[in-house]
Amino acid sequence: MKEYRLKRLFNEKSNKCFDVAIDHGFFNEYSFLQGIENIEKAVRVVVEANPDAIQLSIGNAHYLQSIPGKKKPALVLRTDVANVYGMVLPRTLFSRVIEETVLQAVRVDAACMCINLFQIPGEPEVTDQCIQNILKVKPESDKYGMPLMIEPLVFRPNQEKGGYMVDGDLKKIMPLVRQACELGADIIKADPTDNVSEYHKVIEVAGRVPVLVRGGGKASDEEILTRTENLMLQGASGIVYGRNIIQHENPAAMVRALMAIVHEGAKANDVIKMLKK
Repeated sequence: MKEYRLKRLFNEKSNKCFDVAIDHGFFNEYSFLQGIENIEKAVRVVVEANPDAIQLSIGNAHYLQSIPGKKKPALVLRTDVANVYGMVLPRTLFSRVIEETVLQAVRVDAACMCINLFQIPGEPEVTDQCIQNILKVKPESDKYGMPLMIEPLVFRPNQEKGGYMVDGDLKKIMPLVRQACELGADIIKADPTDNVSEYHKVIEVAGRVPVLVRGGGKASDEEILTRTENLMLQGASGIVYGRNIIQHENPAAMVRALMAIVHEGAKANDVIKMLKK
């Protein structure tokens, strides 16, 4: 049954996946709401651009799933909530998975679940919570045939930049990606590396598990398109981008430009014209 749901995520021609993350409001950070203050409008704009999937929380999944018709993107359900992204971290950090995780995913007709695996400097307890969440969800994932996307995130020290800053160190990303695979991931959603030309090593360490690359922080149009082109050439199975789409002045055009790179092998220099129109 997992195979059936996975076929809804991956394009039938390219066998790649473009997932747009619109689950940022789950994490109680004001800055994350930019571009998605009106969540219903944000979802509809992205749906019209027709990516392969949209990532939403349990409370907002209905904005996608209530849209009539059979051609809308597949739902990737965000299943855990955490308080680790702020400029100033709270006294106690947590990562909690929603109850009856897989059954809730089944009820909203998700094609996949997404769950975090944090590595935060000086906060091993949060990593422990993430591992416990995964160990809890994995057997139920197998039982009900619901694919499990694990998101291994390597954070930079909070005092450097504060909140949600990717550490693109290959030697930190590779072992966390392998751990996610060994915990039973069906799909990996991984950080980009500082040196994109090394990303084939992340693909290799994941074995047969497809790797989707997350967007990380907001970047210029040229940077995000060029990086995506190079990541696909390195063997990535797709991308999961959020802020570089939902905070763009023309989210639909950015989706279409990225779709051309992911599914058609287009060049960044060619598709950037889509954003200029």
